[in-house]
Amino acid sequence: MSTLEKRNNRILVVDDNPAIHEDFRGILCPVEDSFPELTTAEAVFSGEAPPRPKAVCFEIHSAFQGPEAVELVRCSRAQDRPYALAFVDLRMPPGLDGVETISLLWREDQDLQVVVCTAYSDYSWDEITTQLGQTENLLVLKKPFDNIEVLQIAHALARKWSVTQQARLKLGDLDAMVRAQTQELRAANQRLEAEVLERKQAQDALRLSEERFSRAFRSNPIPMAIQTMRDWRFLDVNDGFLKMTGFSREDVIGQSSLEMPIWITPEIHYRILHAIENGCAVRNVECPIRTKSGEQRNGLVSVETLNLDHQTDLLVITQDITEALQLESQLRHAQKMEAVGKLSTGIAHDFNNILTIIQCCTSMALNAGHSDQEICEPLTEVLAASKRAATLILQLLAFSRKQVIRPRSVDLNELIRQLVNMLGRLIGESNRLEVNYGADLPRIWADSANLEQVIVNFVINACDAMPEHGRLEIATGWLEIDERNLPQHPEARPGPYAWFSVTDNGAGIDPSIQEHIFEPFFTTKDVGKGSGMGLAMVYGTVKQHKGWIDVASKKDQGSTFKVFLPATSESTNEPANEVPRVSGSFGRNETILVVEDEIAVLAVVSRVLKENGYTIFTARNSSEAIEVWKRHAGDIHLLLTDIVMPGGVSGRMLGEQLCGEKPELKVIYSSGYSMQALAANANPKQSPIILPKPYHPQRLIDAVRQALDSG
Repeated sequence: MSTLEKRNNRILVVDDNPAIHEDFRGILCPVEDSFPELTTAEAVFSGEAPPRPKAVCFEIHSAFQGPEAVELVRCSRAQDRPYALAFVDLRMPPGLDGVETISLLWREDQDLQVVVCTAYSDYSWDEITTQLGQTENLLVLKKPFDNIEVLQIAHALARKWSVTQQARLKLGDLDAMVRAQTQELRAANQRLEAEVLERKQAQDALRLSEERFSRAFRSNPIPMAIQTMRDWRFLDVNDGFLKMTGFSREDVIGQSSLEMPIWITPEIHYRILHAIENGCAVRNVECPIRTKSGEQRNGLVSVETLNLDHQTDLLVITQDITEALQLESQLRHAQKMEAVGKLSTGIAHDFNNILTIIQCCTSMALNAGHSDQEICEPLTEVLAASKRAATLILQLLAFSRKQVIRPRSVDLNELIRQLVNMLGRLIGESNRLEVNYGADLPRIWADSANLEQVIVNFVINACDAMPEHGRLEIATGWLEIDERNLPQHPEARPGPYAWFSVTDNGAGIDPSIQEHIFEPFFTTKDVGKGSGMGLAMVYGTVKQHKGWIDVASKKDQGSTFKVFLPATSESTNEPANEVPRVSGSFGRNETILVVEDEIAVLAVVSRVLKENGYTIFTARNSSEAIEVWKRHAGDIHLLLTDIVMPGGVSGRMLGEQLCGEKPELKVIYSSGYSMQALAANANPKQSPIILPKPYHPQRLIDAVRQALDSG
């Protein structure tokens, strides 16, 4: 802006000949106004009154080569004192020629007016404009040049530069003015639209107030009815009321609810009426309601008085709580099952401790070398009974979903063969069991006990669905899933699968409920005859084994449940988490810290380990263990700890704390609860051994030896 306050007379001369610079200075910087006629011509050209004749002196700057000129233009722009025009010689050896110099000058200042000065015809006008690509700021002056012509060009281009800058500023001001006016017009338009909308809303308010109640009444999903206060005749009902009761509008309009079989308990009806007549509020009165089909629904009735057409009527609102009561019942059932599950888990934990004592003591007695059969045979029976009891505890933990999963390589055909006799007794003599074994079944990696529960659950459901003298079929087979049949089995991954199916000829499953049969607490059995958890547990077990279930059923034609399980290349039947037998498992003067809150278990475990050559420190909880650790940390090689202990510090927390102080410490965790959560969350740097209760003494000493010998 400072440059535009006065005329810009700054000129740059670019020529390798110093004499040319002096010529330009003589022409453009005269001592006095030597060319009054030119001054007058300039005034006429600009439209201004002729000034008094005086010399117009231009500010001349010289550059003898292209790079020097570019630097001068760059500095002038940085100082906000740009050049108005530049006289540039076309040939300036060595280095940049005039055309190249002009191109670089325009990169620095695109508004610079340029006059090409040349005495040669090296470049034609077309060649110059082709290279420069810009002609509106370019003139050509042939050497030798006329003084008047130079003055005319200088005055005209300087004036052109100023006019161009002023026009650009005025265009910017005009654009800002247009934007401001546009914003004002937009704001005014918005105000006008708001006023129009407000007026329209005011005009519609009366009509909307008349329609609002009707629309809210009819579209409300809560059942509502308008009835006369005198005889409870229906004046209007909404769609929610018709949907709940099953009646049509023609069935109820004009009828009295006292005459229609809607109120199962008329006494509630009269109690509500009496409350209204005495000015009492009626809120959420529980009332059974009979539908047109005879079904009983449970509702919460609220009544409001309305003044319509100069008379008092009643707005009766009935909230259908039938499903809510069913959900409440399911919730109570779920809470009961959760409580039973927690109880069974606690019982299982205590039993596992007891069984650990029985197994260890019995095994030590048998290993003592008694030759008296009268002593050994009963002890053997006790040991066998304790193992059967351990199996029962596993089933109890399975019920509460706290069991230790022990997958292994399983032959599906062999598993079902072992179940056939028991299943035959389960379905009874009046029903027929058929088993069809597939050939060449691949083995699967699964927990046998869990799969047995799945099959038994299917069989029990089939027996409930079949009439007397029904037919039940169990079949096995295998399937190779590839890209061709993958769309038919969206839950599968490519590979081999073994499958088994349970088919009955019972009542079948209604298509409307098939998608719900695996949901928890969903059952079609009568109240008290089914928990609704059987198929939900089956679904979870199959999913845990990375399989899926297909269901095919038709009404009155029976059902087929088909379970697909991925095949495995493993051939061993040893459980994956069993502690392997270690040869030479006796102690080698190592010291073990045993932490167990059950005194009897602590005693028997300590005895087993001492008899096998280990030095033992004992503690009944984490606090005692830490005190022992403070005194003997340097001597302790292994920590054997129960998981659940009193005092707020679990065995896992104790193990992490001690391993933090002594990273080379070995750890064995043991518990009568599920060990899966511990295995999933254990610190991989600890590499703990997991020893679920109950355990045989040999498993204990093998686990200890394995932990101590591990890297």
